[in-house]
Amino acid sequence: MEPHVRRDTQAAADARVTVTSQADAAAELQAHRTMLFGVAYRVLGSAADADDVLQDAYLRWRTVDHDEVREPRRYLTRMVTRLAIDRLRSGSNRETYVGSWLPEPVPTEAAPLDPLDTVEQRDSVATATLYLMERLDPVERAVFVLRSAFDVPYAEIAEIVERTPEHCRQLYRRAGNRLAEGDHRFAPSRREHAALLESFLTAAREGDLEGLRATLHDDVVTWSDGGGKVKAARNAILGVDRCVRFFVGVYGRKRRPTIVPMEINGSPGAVVYDADIYQVVTFGVRDGRIGAVFLVSNPDKLALIRDAGRRRSGG
Repeated sequence: MEPHVRRDTQAAADARVTVTSQADAAAELQAHRTMLFGVAYRVLGSAADADDVLQDAYLRWRTVDHDEVREPRRYLTRMVTRLAIDRLRSGSNRETYVGSWLPEPVPTEAAPLDPLDTVEQRDSVATATLYLMERLDPVERAVFVLRSAFDVPYAEIAEIVERTPEHCRQLYRRAGNRLAEGDHRFAPSRREHAALLESFLTAAREGDLEGLRATLHDDVVTWSDGGGKVKAARNAILGVDRCVRFFVGVYGRKRRPTIVPMEINGSPGAVVYDADIYQVVTFGVRDGRIGAVFLVSNPDKLALIRDAGRRRSGG
């Protein structure tokens, strides 16, 4: 009996070590989760995909000899960034997506996308910026995110993306130049942004054509993302006249939907809903007026928004 007892005791000890190491691995990743999610989300433009990347990273992190890892944050950032790059490179349903593909909106009042302390950090997660980042290749996107949002040194970025520091500097400059071509990317102050949003939604809801026109740039563009799941405009709506007619039709007096202001992707936005629609509204600013409107009504992309709404209402 004694040998069996020893074997059983050893097996129990091994099991305790395994459980402890798994708990340590989970705790270490959780300690850096906000930053890691922020990296993955900015690179991918999808909270669901970012969660998948973090889950994959956790499974890999469990198998790592942690005694050999001197800087867990740095190691995990490298792992998550590379997994996000691989996910972009592998191709996604964006190529076969029905209608316009827009980034998944994320409520940021509870700071799941920190850091959001500076204008640059908020800009890095704005819907307009994430939409424009679709122009970048995966490595350019990762370099831009790591440098602009997290101020990661070029030497560390070079290690992550397997380039030289000088090449990373070039990639960052190139990405910045390409994003700067989208002049609706940069937002005004938060107070001005919120006031412009309120004026826009109030005018649309009241059917005030001139008031609505005053909030929109002459070359405004509206994108709608229903993902083929709900009714949405499949093509971009171009120009102030077409956009005015569209929003009066969708939000005007015949419908008068409920409008709930909410901070979304680091800037003032809103949830608009009635019996027929449930969508998130965000926008980019150009020359002091709205230059781009982003409407997301694909239910697959609204789980976080709905959760935030329930928490607000105590439901």
